[in-house]
Amino acid sequence: MKIGFDAKRIYHNRTGLGNYSRDLVRIMSEYHPNNSYLLYNPKEAKNNLFSHSSDNVIEKRPKSRFHKTFYNLWRQKSVCKDIMSDKIDVFHGLTGEIPIGIQKTGIPAVVTIHDLIFLRYPHFYSVFDRYIHKLKAQYAVNNADAVVAVSQQTKQDIIDFFGVEPGKIRVVYQGCQDVFKEVFPSSEVVATIKKYGLPQRYFLNVGTIEERKNILSVVAALKGREENLVIIGSETEYTQKVKAYIQVHGMEKRVFFPKGVSSRDLAIIYQGADIFLYPSLFEGFGIPIIEALNCGVPVITSRGGCFGEAGGPNSLYVDSSKVGEIRSAIDRIMGDIGLREKMITEGRSYAQRFNKANIANEFGAIYNQIIKKEPNLNS
Repeated sequence: MKIGFDAKRIYHNRTGLGNYSRDLVRIMSEYHPNNSYLLYNPKEAKNNLFSHSSDNVIEKRPKSRFHKTFYNLWRQKSVCKDIMSDKIDVFHGLTGEIPIGIQKTGIPAVVTIHDLIFLRYPHFYSVFDRYIHKLKAQYAVNNADAVVAVSQQTKQDIIDFFGVEPGKIRVVYQGCQDVFKEVFPSSEVVATIKKYGLPQRYFLNVGTIEERKNILSVVAALKGREENLVIIGSETEYTQKVKAYIQVHGMEKRVFFPKGVSSRDLAIIYQGADIFLYPSLFEGFGIPIIEALNCGVPVITSRGGCFGEAGGPNSLYVDSSKVGEIRSAIDRIMGDIGLREKMITEGRSYAQRFNKANIANEFGAIYNQIIKKEPNLNS
C-alpha cells in the first residue's frame, strides 16, 4: 500500500501537531513496513525536526519553480496532481485539512481532526483565524472518506458542529514519544533539575502558556503556600499576565519557566515532579496528561470534556476555575501516601492503552476499509 501524508507539520512544527504527525509516520513505518509512506512537504525545512532510517519513508516536494515559489498553493491544491502521478492508494491529512479537489482524483482520503476549539471557544481566536480554520475543517470532513477524531469529545464536536454521520468518524487515541516511557536513574533526575536551576521538589505544568490552558488558576492556588511550580511551554501575551500575578504576590522564587528543554530532559523533569497540574479549559485530547502518567506522576486536571479519556479513573478532576478545588486536590495527594502510590501505579497501567501497536492497527484498518469502500468505520 502507498500512503501519502500532508507533511507540512512533520517538517515545520515543533509542538503538538508536529509531534502527532511525526509519531504516526514512525509508528506506521515500524509496524507496517511493507507499505510505502510518501511525505508531501511544501518546502525545505530550516531545522531537522524529522529523521528516519526506513527506506519506505520518502519525502516529496514541489518540482516546478512555480510551485516551489507558491508552495502553499501546491500544498492546498496542486499536490493532487503529484499524488495521482505517484499512484498512492490513500491520502491522510494529519492536521485538520485535505487538498482541494482530492475527491476528484479517485484517491480515498482520511483527515484527522484534533479539536474544534475555534468553534467552542471562538474568543480565543481572531475573526480571520476562525474563518480559515472552519473553512478548512468543514471542507475536510465533508470530502474525506474517513474522519479520525483524537477523542470521543472531538468526535461528538464534529457531529454537533458539522453534522457528520457518526459512522464516518473513528476515534483513534494519540500516544506519546517513547522517551516518556523510560525510567531514569535518580542521579540523572538530580543532574537535569540542577541543569535548569530548578528546586528539588516541585509541581509541574506543560503546554503553551496561553489563556485557554488556564495556568493562572494553579499559580493562584499556590499563593501563600510553600510549594514550587515549574511551567514549561511556549510563551504568549497571557504569560505576562501570569508573571505579573507572580510578581505582585511575591512568588518569583517559587515559580520557574525553564527554556530550551529537550524531549529527554522534559521526560526527566516530569519524572522528578510531585504532581502534574493541567487545568486547561478545553483540549482535543491532552497529550501532556499521557506523558505524565507514563512518567509516574499523579495528575490533577479539569473535570469534563476529554480529560477523563486521557487521565483515566485514577487521576483527580477539579473545576479548574475554582482555586479552592485545586488546593484541595493538591492536599489530598500530598497528604495521602497510599493515594499517591495508587495514582502512580494505576496511572501508568491506564496509559498502556495508548500504545503504538494499537495506533498502528487502528490506522491500518481505516486505510484498508476506505480503499475497499466499506461505509462504516465503526463496524
